[in-house]
Amino acid sequence: MKLPEAFEEKMRLLLQEEYEEYLQCFEEPRHYGLRVNTNKISTEEFLKIAPWPLRPIPWISNGFYYDGDHVQPAKHPYYFAGLYYLQEPSAMTPASRLPVEPGELVLDVCAAPGGKATELGAKLRGTGMLVANDISNSRARGLLKNLELSGTGNLLITSEEPGRLLPHFPKFFDKILIDAPCSGEGMFRKEKKMVKAWEEHGPEFFSKLQRSIVTQAASMLRPGGMLLYSTCTFDPRENEQIIEYLMEACPEFEICGMEGYEGFVPGRPEFTEGKNPELKKTVRIFPHKMQGEGHFIALLRKRDLACQKPGDPDAGRTGGKGISRAGKQGTAGKKKLPEELDAFLGGLRTDIDPCRLEIREDRVYYMPEGMPKLRGIRFLRSGLLLGELKKNRFEPGQALAMYLKKEEYENILDLSVEDDRVIRYLKGETLEVEDLVSAGAKGWYLVCVDGYPLGFGKLASQVLKNKYLPGWRWMS
Repeated sequence: MKLPEAFEEKMRLLLQEEYEEYLQCFEEPRHYGLRVNTNKISTEEFLKIAPWPLRPIPWISNGFYYDGDHVQPAKHPYYFAGLYYLQEPSAMTPASRLPVEPGELVLDVCAAPGGKATELGAKLRGTGMLVANDISNSRARGLLKNLELSGTGNLLITSEEPGRLLPHFPKFFDKILIDAPCSGEGMFRKEKKMVKAWEEHGPEFFSKLQRSIVTQAASMLRPGGMLLYSTCTFDPRENEQIIEYLMEACPEFEICGMEGYEGFVPGRPEFTEGKNPELKKTVRIFPHKMQGEGHFIALLRKRDLACQKPGDPDAGRTGGKGISRAGKQGTAGKKKLPEELDAFLGGLRTDIDPCRLEIREDRVYYMPEGMPKLRGIRFLRSGLLLGELKKNRFEPGQALAMYLKKEEYENILDLSVEDDRVIRYLKGETLEVEDLVSAGAKGWYLVCVDGYPLGFGKLASQVLKNKYLPGWRWMS
């Protein structure tokens, strides 16, 4: 392919004797990646049921290569059950290297379409809170779907310029991920159209935007917290120079080392003004050295220069750990719920704290603890949408179905993946299930494939009325 002359000159300077090897990788096929959603299934259990051959991605514990020329994982019921996410292998790296712990408050600043956010949500294991933001409202809608499909319920999805979030979340988050908009040089091999986009808006354009985003995000991180900055480009103006800018503007930040891999290339401080040797702790991924596209990653920690003592990682924190899925901390008096909602919740085999339930325009949400007031923020979803109240009845929603585990609901229709009713259910068809239920059974049933939820249906006379979300249906 024809590469811009300015780009070739820069890459020759960056790679020197390796430049020709880099060019040769443009003749090689792209790599397809699948990341197991450990929020729903362990990597070991998924490998037992995986429908196709998989090969481990060596630097991602739950990542695998698959043959994208011969299999279509997005056209399999396990995809609709949220058991995995399809993601370019190198793009899995940022979320894997941000050490998120259960109970933390986490922000993904530029989150759409959700590849990194879904992994951050899995790491939280239903606790704490994930705020996933994207300035584009249309992209944020796709982000919402992917997070709901993954079973993430402790979330807030916003669609704002990062600076507008700052007044609501000062020194709030334990961990922040910034996968910054960039010139996309690392994707040239995968998507040739990125070359034209680079010629229209190159590194200078994006570096100004990145400087704004990274300093705004830094103010939302609590002292002791960690920030991971990544791009899918090679240019030092968007990479090392952005980290240098952040550390000059916010001297409380220090660069951290991260779990390595033999193909990782250290950062290049010689391409910065200060030539700080600490920048060697940052990482580049080149497609001629690893089976993935190009990326840059930097992990930083925010010290408390005013009051932190050595070895005290939690000094000055304003976020909070220990927020449980059952929500038993910091609750007020029990709320009186509509009878139809109370009756449905009685069929759940998981703890729901009524103090965290919120009803807005007949929709029922289960809110994360620690949620600030949202007045003035444009958001698409706050909390887990449980369902809707409709004329003396409660209809459970798709997001709740994806959040639940099979054992957490009393009425289950569990279909084998070979059963043709699985695809028919995903297409929105009514199902006859007399072989699965007794003659008198009725009410809401959670439909599963091999034990993993797909959605709800309403049962009467051994016939299941399909309630699978229309916008998610299987398209032939």
